[in-house]
Amino acid sequence: MTWNGVNPFVSGDIGQVLYGTADRLAARTGALHRAKTAGRPVADVVAELAHVHRDGLAWQVVLDIGCGRGSSTQALAAQLRPDLLVGVDASAAMLAAARRRMPGTSDRPGVRWARGDFHRLPFRGGVCALAVAAFCLYHSPYPQRAIAEITRCLVPDGLAVLVTKSVDSYHHLDDLVAVAGLDRDAHTSPSLYATAHSGNLAALAATALQVCRVEHEQHRFRFTGLRHVAEYLATSPKYQMPPALQGQVDAIEAALIAAVPDQPVDTDSTVTYVVARRGSR
Repeated sequence: MTWNGVNPFVSGDIGQVLYGTADRLAARTGALHRAKTAGRPVADVVAELAHVHRDGLAWQVVLDIGCGRGSSTQALAAQLRPDLLVGVDASAAMLAAARRRMPGTSDRPGVRWARGDFHRLPFRGGVCALAVAAFCLYHSPYPQRAIAEITRCLVPDGLAVLVTKSVDSYHHLDDLVAVAGLDRDAHTSPSLYATAHSGNLAALAATALQVCRVEHEQHRFRFTGLRHVAEYLATSPKYQMPPALQGQVDAIEAALIAAVPDQPVDTDSTVTYVVARRGSR
């Protein structure tokens, strides 16, 4: 797939490319989770930060924005126990996968699902005490607009927990892809996290919210070999590989093995949490 200098992660086609089916995201997160050697589960940290900064808020309504396949929604439901938790995503395929993960939730009090764009959330103003937006804001070319919309949905003094990663996440894979000749321009390819990353998320949040806390945590990963790396690379549109390689695990593995030694590959990423509050007026 050729992007001609356009960041593919904020392209109008990205929803279909990355989230048109649940399989691609499942393969991506599966490959990363199997590689992870250090770093706390993100949903656990979100729940902990929400509790620490609760300041008397009642978890009557909680929004999980960009809920994807519902893994975070499931964890937040168990740890926060809100009266109502709504998982929101723009992808119908992701929401269908989330419903399968939590069967029966269409009739279960406390959990609902809603399809919506985070620039135009399908809720009235002041509806929720807590809004979580983890690993989704970077899909907006103007994430401050999404943050303003999240703010609109919060009650006075309501809390938002926003989560992203560093702009150079997994940069060791850029090195590998370039050295192996799969994409010699891998170092200059746009980062997934370019618009909302560890270095600017707090400033973005401050355009609409009062920032209470910023926390950075390094996550480390060890891919067991080039097959494992190929399973991850096949899920990413970042690299402009030859058409015969795009999305093809076997072909990517073969191309890597032909160019570099088959051995473990280490990489890392910084996960950043921003806790912010809507003003009382």
